[in-house]
Amino acid sequence: QYFEVPFDSNMNRTKNRPLVRGQISPLLAVCFAASCGVPGIALLTLGVNPLTGALGAFNIFLYTCCYTPMKRMSIANTWVGAVVGAIPPVMGWTAATGSLDAGALLLGGILYSWQFPHFNALSWGLREDYSRGGYCMMSVTHPGLCRRVALRHCLALIGLSTVAPVLDITTWTFPVISLPINLYISYLGFRFYRDADRSSSRKLFFCSLWHLPMLLLVMFTCKKSFLEKEDKGDLLSGNRGRAMEIRLP
Repeated sequence: QYFEVPFDSNMNRTKNRPLVRGQISPLLAVCFAASCGVPGIALLTLGVNPLTGALGAFNIFLYTCCYTPMKRMSIANTWVGAVVGAIPPVMGWTAATGSLDAGALLLGGILYSWQFPHFNALSWGLREDYSRGGYCMMSVTHPGLCRRVALRHCLALIGLSTVAPVLDITTWTFPVISLPINLYISYLGFRFYRDADRSSSRKLFFCSLWHLPMLLLVMFTCKKSFLEKEDKGDLLSGNRGRAMEIRLP
């Protein structure tokens, strides 16, 4: 918000932000950001693990130094912003496991794809605002691409849900149970792509608000238990051991 005060003042959705209205000074805003960001990264690094702290620091850098200036330069900002939104659940995984493995990447992938129907549908109704602010959003400069990308990533959520049991993160009940809600958001994504109006964009946006927590809740209830994975690992280790015993003279 510190960097975008002149542009936020031209948009209805941001003209009442504290910095725009002069309710707080730019210096206070920067000090507040630093007092949150620096101790936050330190706590993650020292209290959790260095990998999670590094991801937190990278995400702050990506948002402030890449995504924010790109919003006025290129529609690629939406893809960069989607990465920013995908990193927090990855940090949750690395905080719990200490590793950046398939589960972390899958969670990040789900959040990455979800953001395109969510934001593209939201931005569709704010095209005039973004245009006044001088922001390069797909809905303003490439409206057809905006709708196509939203639909593609709705469909990608079906594929990502199917990959979860393949990677041994959930049981096979997860893609089955999640299929109805994934099909529904894909249907609304198709309606948005076909109709290209405010009504279809609003329906897709409001669906995205409950779709993500519902999908993650289903994923949580269908997750593979740690003990089950451990038993499977022990079984495989035992089989390898027996195979070695058979081969040894």
